[in-house]
Amino acid sequence: MEICFTFGGVDLVPTVEEYMALLRCSKIQVDKAYSRAVNVPTFLKKLMNITGMSEQWVAARIKQKGDRKCIPWKNLKDLILAHPDTKKKVDVFTLSVYGLVIFPKALGHIDEAVTDLFDRLDKKVTLVPAILAETFRS
Repeated sequence: MEICFTFGGVDLVPTVEEYMALLRCSKIQVDKAYSRAVNVPTFLKKLMNITGMSEQWVAARIKQKGDRKCIPWKNLKDLILAHPDTKKKVDVFTLSVYGLVIFPKALGHIDEAVTDLFDRLDKKVTLVPAILAETFRS
């Protein structure tokens, strides 16, 4: 389920400012809004970067759900528990929260669209407008 509240029969979603507070985006440059790049890395490459795992490890775990690629939550959970790099553990956990709580597409799986948003965090670009748009679209 995405972040949405019902008040008096009306569905409400957080504002840009509320999303920034929820996601602790205060250090991100607000003047640099997220936009989808033309030459984005593949889902496989983004997962390799986020998880720190090999191409073989990631490729073996990517699944097809309808017309979308995704990775099962179970694989990421196992990685969080066993990964030797603490920063990568946190990155994988954060990716999992985005995919399971904020933007769930396939039950128990992290959708490839989430990795694109997550990949932009390292670039200090605010994701809040994109998250807000995704919430309204869903």
